[in-house]
Amino acid sequence: MENEPSNPTHEEALDSDPALQKKHQSMLDRLTHRHQSRLDTSLTRRAAADSSDPSPSFESTSAFLSRFSTSKSSVDSQLAQCRLTDPAHLKPHLDQISASISDLEKLVAENSYFLPSYEVRSSLKTISDLRQTLENLSAELLPKKKFSFRNKGAKKTEPKEKEKEKSPEKMDFIVPASPGIWNKKGETLVRKFQCSEVGEFTISDLDSCEVRLMGSVRALFVHRLRNCRVYTGPVTGSVLIEGVEECVFVMASHQIRIHNAKRCDFYLRVRSRPIIEDSCGVRFAPYCLRYSGIEEELRETSLDEETENWANVDDFLWLRAVQSPNWSVLPENERVGLIDISSSEES
Repeated sequence: MENEPSNPTHEEALDSDPALQKKHQSMLDRLTHRHQSRLDTSLTRRAAADSSDPSPSFESTSAFLSRFSTSKSSVDSQLAQCRLTDPAHLKPHLDQISASISDLEKLVAENSYFLPSYEVRSSLKTISDLRQTLENLSAELLPKKKFSFRNKGAKKTEPKEKEKEKSPEKMDFIVPASPGIWNKKGETLVRKFQCSEVGEFTISDLDSCEVRLMGSVRALFVHRLRNCRVYTGPVTGSVLIEGVEECVFVMASHQIRIHNAKRCDFYLRVRSRPIIEDSCGVRFAPYCLRYSGIEEELRETSLDEETENWANVDDFLWLRAVQSPNWSVLPENERVGLIDISSSEES
């Protein structure tokens, strides 16, 4: 049997053909240049993110706890100074404390993906206590005028009776005295915020309403809603929802806590795992809101990337290893499509 001539290898072809060798070297040079360019770009972006992000992810429980403890001590010191602050400067001082507490919430949200559940829960409890202290000081040092007028009236027993009747509903949730939407029924309510002009915003006591918030706020409080639809742009800190029923929420935030919700759907983009308590029949799906400028707002608030945390819900009152029966992923065939509120006029 005759031996068949062997085909030259790739290396032999390169050695024997100068033109092919030159082409091969040119290709290697291009690939090397492209790799180096991508590496430089990546390092530049990482350096920029590290220098601009006020609450970096520490990837270490001990480092996080150290930063959290330092920030908490600063807030405690600010709270202690309230009674010594000149009344003329008290309101800005309290606002600064509120912003510092929101920064703490953002710190927890951005690092919760690697923290043990106990540390997340403990940190959130600490933040809740700080905000409670701030609310108590605000109520004591900055009393509302309408309360002083009522105290001068003749009817003194009725308010006490009403307080007793309402106290079980309020539980431990305190509605802050912030800008917001209150006591509406059957209305479409639109608000547009520019350049984070609003710190905290409250939506409270609505029935059969549709709320559209365009622009970003630092914190959002939602309280006692029934049969409502709420669409919001990015929230740079946290969203706290309490006492809602038969509602639909479309929200983007660093942290979302839901208490006492019944038969509600949540379309979320969230940096940390959503937290539910005392809730049932709640379903979750990805964020689906659009309006002019929202992409830039999401990017500026570090909410432009989909984390899929909307499907990683923590039920704090469900301690078993199996899936909590209180929440579920919303089936795709039951989800709403992309919601576009670009044409909304402020009401």
